[in-house]
Order: sequence, then structure tokens, then C-alpha cells
Amino acid sequence: MEDKAFELIEKLYIEFTGFRKETRERFDGVDQRFDGIDRKLTFIEQNHGKKLQALFDGYKQHSDQLDRIEERVTEQEDIIVRKVK
Repeated sequence: MEDKAFELIEKLYIEFTGFRKETRERFDGVDQRFDGIDRKLTFIEQNHGKKLQALFDGYKQHSDQLDRIEERVTEQEDIIVRKVK
């Protein structure tokens, strides 16, 4: 009777050890995939960050140019108004 109990426990231990090994291997695979995803996301963030910065710089330059044009138009309007009076 004790031998059968011991054999059953030994069998369960072997199965559990195998299951644990499989689980660890699967989690290692998942960790590697997450590492790959993290690298890809970091690349995307950096790449898109540079592109967004370039867009904002272009927007700022455009806005500054419009401000200068508006200032010049206002000066010309003032000159025209003085000449008309």
C-alpha cells in the first residue's frame, strides 16, 4: 500500500515538474515577445516624436511668417490711410 502511494506521489511529482518546465518555457517566450514589442514601441515613439517636432517647428515658422506679413500689411494700411486724409 505504501509503495502504491509512493509511486502515485512520485508520478504526480514528475508530471508537476514537467508542467512547471513547460510553463516556464512558455513564459520565457512571452517575455521575449514583450521585449520585442517594447523595442518596437520605443522606436515608433522616437520616430514619430521627431516627425511631430518637425511639424510643430514648421507650424511655428509659418505662424511667425504670417505675423510678419500681418505687421507689414498693417503698416501699409496706415500709410494708405494717411495719404488718403
